[in-house]
Amino acid sequence: MTARFEGTADYVATEDLTVAVNAAITLQRPLLVKGEPGTGKTELARQVAESLGAPMIEWNIKSTTRAQQGLYEYDAVSRLRDSQLGDERVHDVANYIRQGKLWQAFTAPERVVLLIDEIDKADIEFPNDLLQELDRMEFHVYETGETIRAVNRPIVIITSNNEKELPDAFLRRCFFHYIRFPDMETMRRIVEVHHPGIKAELLTAALTQFFELREMQGLKKKPSTSEVLDWLKLLLAEDLTPEDLKRDGANALPKLHGALLKNEQDVHLFEKLAFMARGQRR
Repeated sequence: MTARFEGTADYVATEDLTVAVNAAITLQRPLLVKGEPGTGKTELARQVAESLGAPMIEWNIKSTTRAQQGLYEYDAVSRLRDSQLGDERVHDVANYIRQGKLWQAFTAPERVVLLIDEIDKADIEFPNDLLQELDRMEFHVYETGETIRAVNRPIVIITSNNEKELPDAFLRRCFFHYIRFPDMETMRRIVEVHHPGIKAELLTAALTQFFELREMQGLKKKPSTSEVLDWLKLLLAEDLTPEDLKRDGANALPKLHGALLKNEQDVHLFEKLAFMARGQRR
């Protein structure tokens, strides 16, 4: 019987998200998860692994990452150096092959969750360079002549922050899900997981202010789920009340705004609003 993901005690998964995870598992296709930063894309892979009792292998993609690194790397420089030193290891080329994350996932003794995190950071050709390996669940090691095949097909979860478009051929091979930003009720459930027992009045006041802030016109970077959780942690640590959170035109910035606003343009936007409000009252 195929294991199913139902969420965990530490991760609030909406119904459409659990449907997407289980559909990808059933179809044996990579799950491509998009959404704005801070919506829990990376954490989803960790929670799927925990829920299914599977080990997780994490491949964090950078702008310099090449697809070949996910398969293996051949250290020709070390082999040349060892040959000059007369090291016996040079006679077995396998000593100079470093396994990549896909190799580790394919040869793991049990099914694993393989996270390919922030694939859109890499070169545009990167996703296409992995098409065949993810499709066939095998690849060839030219230096040793061996073929590495998946013993247990891993559950592949790929995240993207939508920084660049992914190739159509790659998209066709994935099951796609976009994590929408949580609504007020879902956010309450998320907060309850991280800050159990928070007073309802404080939570309502804080979340109302948070969602108003996100809807503000001209905001360069909208605060995310992770940032509102940090903000609430600070509000609780300072023992602030709903009254303390109230703002007026002269003090437009939220309390402890550094947890929510992450660039000077957005801070200046609030200061400008406060200045305009003071001018109107004169």
